This record gives sequence, structure tokens and C-alpha cells, in this order.
Amino acid sequence: MTGNILPPYIYYFVGALLLPVIPGRLLKRLVTLAVPVATFATLLSLPTGSYDTLPFLTYHLVLMRVDKLSVVFAYIFILMSFIYIIYALHIKEEGEMVAALLYGGSALGVTFAGDYFTLFFFWEIMAGASVFLIWYNRTEASVKAGYRYLLVHIAGGCLLLAGILFQIATKHSIAFEPGAFGGIASYFILAGFMVNAAVPPLHPWLPDAYPMGTVTGSVLLSVYTTKSAVYVLCRGFAGVEILIWLGAIMAVYGVVYAFIEVDMRKLLSHHIISQVGYMVCGVGIGTELALNGAVSLAYGNILYKGLLFMVCGAIIHVTGKRKLTELSGKGLYKTMPYALTMYAIAAFSISAVPLFNGFICKPMVVAGAGEAHYGIAELLLHIASVGTFVSVGLKLPYFAWFGKPIHPHENEAVNVGHTPFNMRIAMAITAFLCIAYGIYPDALYRLLPYTVNFHPYTYGHVVKTMGMLLFVLLAFVIYLPKISLHDRINLDTDWFYRKGASLLYGFVSGPMDAFYRNMQARFSRQVDYIAFAFRNPFTAPSLLWLGVQRFIASGFGALKSVPDLARVEAEIQDLSKTPYDPNAYKSPVGVGVMLSVLFLAIFVLIHLLR
Repeated sequence: MTGNILPPYIYYFVGALLLPVIPGRLLKRLVTLAVPVATFATLLSLPTGSYDTLPFLTYHLVLMRVDKLSVVFAYIFILMSFIYIIYALHIKEEGEMVAALLYGGSALGVTFAGDYFTLFFFWEIMAGASVFLIWYNRTEASVKAGYRYLLVHIAGGCLLLAGILFQIATKHSIAFEPGAFGGIASYFILAGFMVNAAVPPLHPWLPDAYPMGTVTGSVLLSVYTTKSAVYVLCRGFAGVEILIWLGAIMAVYGVVYAFIEVDMRKLLSHHIISQVGYMVCGVGIGTELALNGAVSLAYGNILYKGLLFMVCGAIIHVTGKRKLTELSGKGLYKTMPYALTMYAIAAFSISAVPLFNGFICKPMVVAGAGEAHYGIAELLLHIASVGTFVSVGLKLPYFAWFGKPIHPHENEAVNVGHTPFNMRIAMAITAFLCIAYGIYPDALYRLLPYTVNFHPYTYGHVVKTMGMLLFVLLAFVIYLPKISLHDRINLDTDWFYRKGASLLYGFVSGPMDAFYRNMQARFSRQVDYIAFAFRNPFTAPSLLWLGVQRFIASGFGALKSVPDLARVEAEIQDLSKTPYDPNAYKSPVGVGVMLSVLFLAIFVLIHLLR
């Protein structure tokens, strides 16, 4: 089906273009808030199908493909962008909001793309827009992290583009549809998607860049890039078995690094990797239950992970502190009780406590692994759940709001400023949704791609979950005196390519550069000698041969049977003194003219005689 229906993401791009020229801060805020509202209203009226099809070379671009999978991601993307705009209403940096609108619009473009070219177009806009949410932090660390982030995503985009070109060459199609996995095109496309999904060992860009973003920007960074990657994996690679094990490893890998991290936003960034691991695992399993679990977890994760970043952003905004080593023992539970309440709701959600939204989605993926008889993957996901509760549900809130000073002499109070009202409102809306979906899961289940036959609130499941959480809580309390925080750099897989890049740069700027300069000098001398030799055409052959002998004599003098360098130099000097007057050998201009006229006359005569 083709048609002319306005794509919902157009509102975001139009808003980004108009925002800099709209007068008055109040009007700018109203227009910005109107963008997701108008987009959501348009989305509600979209019919199912593919439309807005444009001819491109011998193919067709499908700008809009609407089905249950694209719609559920679009719902949460739009909803979270509205909450983000409320959270960021107090900022004065207009460029950050423009970048946020472009970021949101491009994520929606990826969600509705029906072909690989359209997907790639929005994929690259998403990378280019999101980096400004890091750079607008305006610190040296954020600038460097932004460049690394951009380089990684450009590399991922190149992998995706290579896969698309292989797809065209082998299948003569650009349609973004599920296909047989195993061809070279699918390998490159999957690798490009895995970069954005932060699948190890391609993941270090995420904990490197997200903590360096602005207080508000990091909230949005936690929403779009990785979840868009989950969407495209659901769309194109459901049932690919390698994703099961990559996802299960991700889930455990992320919580291990989250547990040893002291930077709040870096801890949460590592935990994004863990949570996306559940989703990737569900995609790899590929059953209806597992895919529903992956999609619902992406939906729920955007809410509670966004709330976690909002609360930590509020702490950074009012205290200027971002590390648990700086906050522990400062009594934030007295000065920031509202933030503590909001964080508790998000922590209960991510830990899958009953009556919160994590409880209705995360167990669905675990149940999908069990149903498909992937026992090891199911075990790894259970281990990751324990690590989630320990790192995000217990460690971070304890040391951020309670705890004891890390160093006994650090008893000075932290200056706590005022949390902007709009930030409080945004956190309250998100917290309400985390609870509302947990209490009424059908509101989410009706949006999922397949009919849901999973019932989270069974007696056995509730008792088992609460028993595990209480046991972990008891263990944490017992071992709490032995837990110590250390502000240090935790090495990750990026160490290999950082060190590799450093060694490569040293080689290129050292021996390689010296070799290049030496060869350039040698060839420059040879070119100069050839120009010198041809000043006299009569002696040029002899001078060129002597030049070859001189090159051999100077380079291989240690060998036998090579020309004597002194003799060669003497012969060159003698030949170079041979007089040559170029004017003496030039023919008169008239001879050339005469021959040209004669040739023309003969040609005309032959033509007339015919």
C-alpha cells in the first residue's frame, strides 16, 4: 500500500529547525512540548501498513511501515521525549534541545523505516545528534568522550552500510525484513546493530560517553540508541542463536562492572549493558514469549532507567558531586528525601519487585529462556537479576543517601541547592508510570507484538521473587561492613584498542614516518637528477645510465662487482659540462606552418575530386 501520510517524526525535525528562530523563551518551551504531543496524536491515527513509498534508483524507499512492533517502540520513544522535555525545561542551552529533537526524530525514523537505506539515513542522524548531548557538557573529558563516541558509531555505521551494499549485491533488495542469517551481508548488518546495542566487546563506548553527558542529556542518551538497536534486532534477527549467549553474557558482564563502579552515572551506564543483555537474549531465543519479553523490557527499561538517570542528574545538579565516594556519609536522606523516594521507585522497578513495572517484563524473558530449554542462559539471567538488586537497588542508594564517610576526616557537609520544579514533575510522572504499569500490566501487554499468555502475579512467582530479594538484602546487610569503595579506573575491553591505537600511532609517527621521509628524499633526488639529465638530450641516455650506476654504488657498496662511485661521479661531472644550445636545434616556425597548409590543401583537393 502506498499513500501520502505525514510521518510522525517530521514534527521533531520541523521543531528542531524552528526552535532557534522562535522568539521568547516561553514560546520556545510551548513549541517544544507541543512536538511530542502532536507526534503522539498523529501516531494514534496511523493505519497499519507500509506507505510513503518513494522510487530510488531501481528500488523503493519505504518511509513508513506501521505494525505492532514499530508502534510499541514509537509509543515509548514519544512518551519519554515528552518527559525529557519537561525535565529539561530549565536549561538555557538552546542547542541541546535542538539536538534532543533531532535525536528523538531520527530514532522514530529508524523505528518506522521499511528499507535499509532509510534506516541507514536516520541511523547516522541519530549518532550525529546524540553526540552533542555529550559535548554540551563543555568539559575536556566530555569533548574527548564525545569524539570517541562518534568514532565508534561511525565505524558501526560503516559496518551497516557495508552490509547493505552486500545485501544489494547478493539479493538485489533493500527491504528491511527478517532474512536467512548466514550470508556475508547479514554478518555486517548484525555487527553494525551490535555496536549500537553495546554488545561486548563492542560496548565500552557506552560507559565512557553517557556519564560525560549533560545532566539532562544523559537521560535521553539512556533511551534511544540501545533501544533502537533492540528494535532492529527484533525486526531483522529474531531467533539468531548467537544472540542468546551474547545477551546472557551481557547481562552478567554489566552487573559485575556496575558493582565495582563508584561514579553514579557510570554505574547506571554499565547496567544499561546488563539490561540490554536481557533483551538481546530474548531476541535470540525468538519465541513469541521471549520476543514479547524483550519488547516489554525495552519499554519498561526506558521508564525506570530514565528515572534513575533523572534522580542521579538531580543529585549532580544540586550538589555538584557524581561519585559515591564523595556523597557517602553526607546525609542526603535528610536534604533530598524526594529524590530518594523517586530513586526507590526506580530501583524497585529495575529489581523486578512486585507491583512495579520491571516485575511484569523482565521475568518474561527469563521464562522464555526456560520454556525454550536454554537452562544455562536462564541461570545467567537469574544471576544478573541478583547483581541488579545488589548494585542498583542497594549499593548505590545506600552510599549516596546514607553510608559513612569514606575517609574519617571527610565530615564536611555537601552544599545542596534547589531541585528545579520541572525536574521534580518529570520524575513524578515517570515514577507514576513505573507503578501504574506494574499494577495494571495489561496496559502494556496489549501493545506487544504477540498475544501475551504470561501471568506475572501467580502465587509461586511472587513468593519466589520476594524470597530471593529478601535473601539478597540479608546478605548485603551482613557483608556491608566489608564493602569498601575505591575511586579508581576499571579496565575494560577498550584497553586493547586504546593501547593498540597508541602503539599504531607510535609506529606510524616514528619508524614509518622516518621511512617515508627517507624514501621521499631519495625519490626527490632521483627526480632532480632526471630533470638535470634531460637538460641535454644528447647526453641524457648516458647520464641516466650513470645515475643508475651511482644509485647501485651508493646503496650496495659493500657488495662486489658494483660500479666504482668515484669513477661514476667523475663521468657525470664530465658529461654535465658538454655544451648544449637548445636554439641551435629548433626548426623554423615557418616549416611547421608550411607543412600544415600543404596537408590541408591536399585534403581539400582530394575532397573536391570525389
